[in-house]
Amino acid sequence: MQMLSARHSENPNVTLLLKHIPPVQDTVPCLTVLEIFQKNPHIFALPVINNENIPLGIVDRKDFIETFIKPFSKEIYGKKNISDFMNKSSIIVDKGVTIDDVARIIVDAGMQHMVSGFIATDEGQYVGVANGLDLLNEITQRKQANLFHLAHYDHLTNLPNRLLFLDRLNMALIECRREKTQLGLLFIDLDNFKHFNDSMGHEFGDKLLLAAATRLLNCARESDTVARLSGDEFTIILENKTCQNALIALCNRIVESMTRPLLIMGREVFITASIGTAMYPDDDTESTGLLAKADAAMYEAKRSGRNTFRNYVPGMKVYSLERMTLETDLRMALERNEFELFYQPQIELSTGKIVGNEALIRWQHPERGLLSPIHFIEMTEETGLIVPIGKWVLQEACRQHMSWVENGLEPLPISVNISAMQFYQTEFCEMVRSIITDSGMQPIFLELELTESLFMHDVDVVLKTLHELHDLGVKLAIDDFGTGYSNLGYLKMFPIDRLKIDQSFIRHLEREPVNIDIVRAIAALGKSMSLELVAEGVETDSELALVKSSGCEFVQGYRFSKPLPANQIEQWMKERFLNPALYLTPN
Repeated sequence: MQMLSARHSENPNVTLLLKHIPPVQDTVPCLTVLEIFQKNPHIFALPVINNENIPLGIVDRKDFIETFIKPFSKEIYGKKNISDFMNKSSIIVDKGVTIDDVARIIVDAGMQHMVSGFIATDEGQYVGVANGLDLLNEITQRKQANLFHLAHYDHLTNLPNRLLFLDRLNMALIECRREKTQLGLLFIDLDNFKHFNDSMGHEFGDKLLLAAATRLLNCARESDTVARLSGDEFTIILENKTCQNALIALCNRIVESMTRPLLIMGREVFITASIGTAMYPDDDTESTGLLAKADAAMYEAKRSGRNTFRNYVPGMKVYSLERMTLETDLRMALERNEFELFYQPQIELSTGKIVGNEALIRWQHPERGLLSPIHFIEMTEETGLIVPIGKWVLQEACRQHMSWVENGLEPLPISVNISAMQFYQTEFCEMVRSIITDSGMQPIFLELELTESLFMHDVDVVLKTLHELHDLGVKLAIDDFGTGYSNLGYLKMFPIDRLKIDQSFIRHLEREPVNIDIVRAIAALGKSMSLELVAEGVETDSELALVKSSGCEFVQGYRFSKPLPANQIEQWMKERFLNPALYLTPN
């Protein structure tokens, strides 16, 4: 039995997770406990106490019931006391202990405790139990909140970044359309910032940006969104039935505030700002158009001598040609056969064998060269092109699989990412069936990777589609697992075969103890539900060793191979089959 006492911490304690399941005394017969489990399917484990309400151990539901479904087990063990069957090395903690401490002691003690859970006490007296599922939800969601902040906020100023700014702008425009109100947008560029950055150094430049951001926040209202787009470019969204006069008043406050000196590293400096504005719906009704027109007005303020603002007026040159050109090229890319699939292998850790490949799209742009999805995938979703492009990816992946088989390679599963927009198409399942049939591929060798967020909406529709796909014989995986803010309990509802742990948990694993806890916890729960585990983004020997010790069965990442074109990955696989274990040897 392992005991842990409370200690002061700002982290939440285990009280957040506790359920008061009535305990059983150590002298209760096993058949009584079996009856409790049978009548209460929601009870995952039973705490065992003595006659003084002091916990002695825990009885795991799964292990206990498996023992008693064996022939003659009731006759042999039924009258024995439950103390003979409880886990005497159960984890027992004070209710004030932090969740992070419990996670760490579970990892150190053995991951079986993640499934059975732990007992909490108050001054030695039993108060409740918590299961591993709730514990994992809590630590992953706090990690997810941190990842969300990193992805959506600027690391220097802590202001919303471009991604969050665009999301808030789009949401604000939806509200404006519904309420028939106006919205104002400011595009702000600091004048001659490069001069300060180059002459005074980057540290000075960072502190100047931080001071300027604080000025902008002080000028704006609490209801306004102040964001940093990049470098010395900022934006402000004015909501709440704003009008042109409010927009002008804010511009004047910013210009006036910049006349006062800023104290940076012991020096007084002055920096001004050029501001451009645009209004919804007068100047544009879409986010990209509003931003482009506010940007155009800002350049007009620059040309007018800086340290001023200009409102957008028709005729100003709008600088959005690059995006328009890229969108036009994207619409022609399928017809021109400019897309190509690269493949990244997945490795079985116990043998070093390659057990599959993930298909990853690339765009061979005639002028810009090879583009990864980060440059165009968002646009394919905005324009709806993700549907025909996604169909092409599926067709090409199945065709390539059959080509490798015809070339004498062992048939291996091939994984294809499916977008939410594709998944919700009425004829999606029929399209998958048709592509498999036309290619001649065995369905068992196709794996569809679905994003975790997809499972959080229209559960009945999702469940029906997943069962149709499963009945086809294809495998189903959850991609980027751990980043979706979802309750892990849904896993039991859906016919999922595999979890791919997001690379954000794997990267620099040796320096992020909480990530190790999360990976080990996911692995333990995944195994308890008979799910395969793939660790994505493994790049180093230390990361490889840690994911292996955490219980992951398969890995994928640059440690083995970057994504390669079909002909190169074919050669890579042929060399690999000769000596698979060689590739597990540390570099």
